[in-house]
Amino acid sequence: MTELPTDGCLELPTSDKGPGVLILHAWWGLNPFFRNLCQQLAQNGFVAFAPDLYHGQTASTIDEAKGLRSKLNQQKAFAEIIRAAEILSVHEALTSKSIAVIGFSLGARFALELSVAKPELIQAVVAFYGASGLDYAPSRAAYLGHFAETDPWVAASGVKKLEKSLRAAGRPAAIHTYPGTGHWFFESDRPEAFAPEAAQLAWERTLEFLQKT
Repeated sequence: MTELPTDGCLELPTSDKGPGVLILHAWWGLNPFFRNLCQQLAQNGFVAFAPDLYHGQTASTIDEAKGLRSKLNQQKAFAEIIRAAEILSVHEALTSKSIAVIGFSLGARFALELSVAKPELIQAVVAFYGASGLDYAPSRAAYLGHFAETDPWVAASGVKKLEKSLRAAGRPAAIHTYPGTGHWFFESDRPEAFAPEAAQLAWERTLEFLQKT
């Protein structure tokens, strides 16, 4: 069996078996927050893998993150994501060949695109503050979206377009907007944006969604 990339983060549940979840990090890179998220998912019974799209580099400031994103070869990164999804789907620890994907901001756009590019693999998509107005007709996935009330990085019109596109394709979708929040509200390592109550609600909704789908 082909191995998952060693610079990513793989976490297994205590049972060593479970459904697979692919985590796509935000433009900060695969930092401790996203590695910890893999651990939390594993603690809830999932086989979690997060590919490192920056291959060892991380950012702590917006300017650093902009720099890393600007250097990212989008096509190559998406090819790496597809490969990670394919390898994860046949991992010996998985109880199903279809997987879920959770994406954050930059990663959310990739997650949405992945559900259209590999519909046979992706059964569920969770998008945190990231949208893409694609044609979702090829998709077979259910969708859950978490968005901020005030977000200079994601226009409200973009969120509405996403929801409209999903509805038009007949895909099950629940889109939530969290009052009093901004971009990165889920990420506890972003103190200027972190909203604990909204983050907890989004986490509970995410776990319930993944367990159902």
